[in-house]
Amino acid sequence: MLAKVKRSFFCTECGHEALKWLGQCPGCKQWGSLTEQIKTPQSLRSHHRQPMVATYGSIQPGAHLRFSSGNPEMDRVLGGGFVKGSLLLIGGDPGIGKSTLLLQIAAGLQAKSMQVLYLSGEESLAQIKLRGERLGIEADELSLMAETSFEVLDQILQDRHVDVLIIDSIQTLYTSTVPSGPGSVTQVREVTTKILELAKTRDMTTVLIGHITKEGQIAGPKTLEHMVDGVFYFEGDAYHQLRILRAQKNRFGPAQELGIFQMTASGLVDVSNPSQLLLDQRPDTCAGSVVVPCIEGTRPLLVEIQVLLSTSTYAAPRRVAMGIDANRLALIMAVLEKKAGVQLAGLDIFVNVVGGLSIGEPALDLALALAIYSSFRGLAFHPHLAIFGELGLAGEVRAVSQPERRLKECLNMGFTRIICPKNIPVESHKGLNILPVAHLVDALEAAL
Repeated sequence: MLAKVKRSFFCTECGHEALKWLGQCPGCKQWGSLTEQIKTPQSLRSHHRQPMVATYGSIQPGAHLRFSSGNPEMDRVLGGGFVKGSLLLIGGDPGIGKSTLLLQIAAGLQAKSMQVLYLSGEESLAQIKLRGERLGIEADELSLMAETSFEVLDQILQDRHVDVLIIDSIQTLYTSTVPSGPGSVTQVREVTTKILELAKTRDMTTVLIGHITKEGQIAGPKTLEHMVDGVFYFEGDAYHQLRILRAQKNRFGPAQELGIFQMTASGLVDVSNPSQLLLDQRPDTCAGSVVVPCIEGTRPLLVEIQVLLSTSTYAAPRRVAMGIDANRLALIMAVLEKKAGVQLAGLDIFVNVVGGLSIGEPALDLALALAIYSSFRGLAFHPHLAIFGELGLAGEVRAVSQPERRLKECLNMGFTRIICPKNIPVESHKGLNILPVAHLVDALEAAL
């Protein structure tokens, strides 16, 4: 007896499932985003397997589970390298460098005598070869495929051993068992489920490239991110050379870890000293410029914040924030006005984090407040001054995490004058002039 076909409606934006069509998605509140899909009966996807139950103490860790990607920054983000049998998802804006980086990594792994298969559903083999020649890649034995059918891929994997599989992109791959077009919610979820099973049963490391939506999230259902072992986002501006690969989720390493790359004519190269690159063209004496030591993942970075204040010609002054949260800027401005008497009414305020970075940690608060004050007074701070600390609504300066690593990075880069919260033993840091402060007013006095 044939299984009964079940029809459901899925949101193309968030993957929410509904039993009937709705004008507005209950999950993400988007209008007109529900599309009808035919769900594959569970009986067609069931497998007869022998159940296995093991105790925690009887399980022995596998040997040589990790192997290097050949790129130090990529290994940092992964937590030490690729893990056999893992399924990873990489997303980012078009043209940001996802395919370039993975083609370079594929060529490097193939040079180490690993069996690598690079599957592209968006480019022909000639286009991949043309891009490789432009990047100076020499990998004559690298296996390439231009295919969009999962059944064809499955047949290839049945006939040959593959250590690393790279799919560019998951939205172009489809399976004939699902009666919907490539890129639909059902197709993406079903294909990913099949690839996950292949990766785990064959100990095959698999990397998926995913398209992103206009909101910056990976396209397809949110459950896709829960199925994979790691989710990584490429960040950066197409008009800047700096590229950042951030770990949003990682079962085999720390989340929020980042790797920093530089786009060159020969592809993406790792940046060993990102602080030096970010501060390379910083002016020595400039009002509104402040350096803050941030912690991104496990890495300390020295980042320059620039603030410009000008008289507004509009009834409502402009507040432009690039690289920081606009709500955070409004909060810092309110604390400055209320607790330090800095009148910012009638002024346009422009804030920029140099290098195209996006900083969200609270250690940025005190540096942002002092940068606004510096531009307001037109006074430049000491060229070797660095500032960090969280700012409370009462104007108090609160402690932040990992101050030792921040101070060490400041010393390595030649910043010897530090304004920071009152929780650091001053005598333990030779070569640094530490100015601990407890209130915003104290920080303003120490900076002048």
